[in-house]
Amino acid sequence: MKIKNVLSDKSRNAIFSVTSKQSVFEALQLMADKNIGAVLVIDDEQLVGIFSERDYARKVILQGKSSQQTLVEEVMTSKLITVSSEQKLEEAMLIMSEKHIRHLPVVDEGDLKGIISINDVVNSIIRDQKVRIASLESYISGSPY
Repeated sequence: MKIKNVLSDKSRNAIFSVTSKQSVFEALQLMADKNIGAVLVIDDEQLVGIFSERDYARKVILQGKSSQQTLVEEVMTSKLITVSSEQKLEEAMLIMSEKHIRHLPVVDEGDLKGIISINDVVNSIIRDQKVRIASLESYISGSPY
């Protein structure tokens, strides 16, 4: 299964972003409203970073900073690891596991297509396995599909 299949399952409005000049508090509000663990940071229509719950915990709370006074650009992750929509889901899972990250922006030839989370990846793999199991059970029992 390819990453583009996961993106097609997600809502078309699944790209939530902030600018680097917004406060961490504003980013956290958006994350809470949308029930998501990370937002993309986009300036002048360019992907410049990602801000996650982990960034907040490690770079704001543990440093004693104020979420209302701290700008996203001060604490975001700017060295982005991205994937292409044509890559296999297993590759994304491996990258997430090796790099200890939970969110991957999907970029095709410089064009932002979306973002996938480890949750998206795991749910897609489980769904795919259920379909395969049902198909095999049907085949074994001799039932027509």
